[in-house]
This record gives sequence, C-alpha cells and structure tokens, in this order.
Amino acid sequence: MRELASLLVLVVWVGLVQAEDTREMVVENAKELKGIKTKNITWRKDGAKMILVPGEYEEKKTYNRLGKPITKRVKVAGSLGDYWMDATEVTVGQFKKFLTSTDYQFEGEWWEVIYKYSPTDKHPMIYVSWHDAVAFATWAGKRLPTGAEWVFAARGGLISRGYPWGDDETEARDYANFAGTGGKDEWDESTAPVGSLSPNGYGLYDMAGNVWEWCQDWYSGGKDFKVWRGGSWNFAADFLSVASRNNSRPDTRYYYRGFRCVSGLDEK
Repeated sequence: MRELASLLVLVVWVGLVQAEDTREMVVENAKELKGIKTKNITWRKDGAKMILVPGEYEEKKTYNRLGKPITKRVKVAGSLGDYWMDATEVTVGQFKKFLTSTDYQFEGEWWEVIYKYSPTDKHPMIYVSWHDAVAFATWAGKRLPTGAEWVFAARGGLISRGYPWGDDETEARDYANFAGTGGKDEWDESTAPVGSLSPNGYGLYDMAGNVWEWCQDWYSGGKDFKVWRGGSWNFAADFLSVASRNNSRPDTRYYYRGFRCVSGLDEK
C-alpha cells in the first residue's frame, strides 16, 4: 500500500509539472516579453497565439566590473533578435473585436466581399488596407512585420530553402491553401480557416498561401507602394516561395490579402 501511495504521488507530481510546462503565458505588452522562457504566448488584447521566432546569437567571453570572467549571449552582427509573431493570420473574429473596442471607421458594405471569401470568424480577415492593418496592430499593442522579419519567420529555421517546408513543391498542398492543387483543394473558392494546414518549423501557420500578408516596408525604397508576401488561395504555387513578394498602394483592398502581427522586446 505504501508503494502504491508513493506511485500515485509521483504520477500527480509529474502531471502538475507537465501542466506547468505546457501552460501558455498571457502577455499584455512588449515589455512583459523580457525574460520569458516559453516559446508560446497568448496576447491578451486580441487573444492571438504568438510564437517565438528565435534570433541568431553567439557566446562572447568578457569580464564584469570586478574582473571576473563571464560569458554573455550577444546577437550576431547584422542578424535579427528574438521576436514573437502571430501563429496565424489575423481572423475575422479578431478584427471584429478591434472594431467593437474602437471607433475606427470601416465601411459596412465591405463585409459582403469579406463574407464571400472568409465566411466565419475563424477565417482570415481580408479586404483590409495597409492602414487598416496598422490600426489593428496599434490597438493590439503590436506592429506589422518588416520584410526581413517575415522572410526569416517563414523559413521556419530552414536555411536556403525555397518554401516554408523545404524545396519540394509537391508538398505544398500539406502546408498551403493555393490555386491548382489537382482537384484536392478543399477551399478552391475561398480562404481556409486559419491553422487548417501544417505549420512550418517554428509553428507558424499559412506562411505560404491562404492570403497575402501586408508588411511594414515600402517597396523598392519609394513611398508609393507597400510590400505584401506569402501568396494566397487564388494564386498558383509559383507565388508560395519565401522570396516571392508583391506590392500595391497602402490604401488598396483585395479579397485575397490580409495580415498578421509581431512584437519584439521593449517596443514603444
């Protein structure tokens, strides 16, 4: 009996430890990201699941003020630091929450187009301008990714690969909602609910296909066009590559374009 009791205590303890390890942390703002060890968080304002995109670091040996040898973890010169990215594209439901919480102007007639291609709250928000995307991100306490951040995250830890899953285009239908999947496209006339397909190596969904995603950057250094990346449900596989990008004026709206947000440490 004593051995059985001890075994039960051990099982309960292991269960508690595992629950602690898998519990997601809820974060209010970028300052709270400092010191977080987990790779998965929930952003309180919009309820988005966010994934850590790890930066590139190296160990540097130096000394403290008393001359004691220490080792510091420093960012590799020219590389990106740690940042968090939404695991999925911003959804219709999340955008509605933003509109409900603010007085941001959004034309009611646009919902006819949105519902045609993204019919539920679980589908990606579409028909948004760059300004709409920035307004949502600002409300949530986040921002749009730069082009460099988007590309690095899309690779999912793979180096010099053409797609978020590797180089084999025939695997695209497992990871991306796009046009021309040989009759196996479940969503050939619409977007897919976010997270319907396999994620990349970081745990990010729909980094290829579903909807093109707005980025912060101006296109080619000018001040007329903003960049969007990732391909979409009605574009062919040629546009699913990590390097592929497109552009348009920031006030334009399309039924195949949406966005996702990022946050870094101590952002103002």
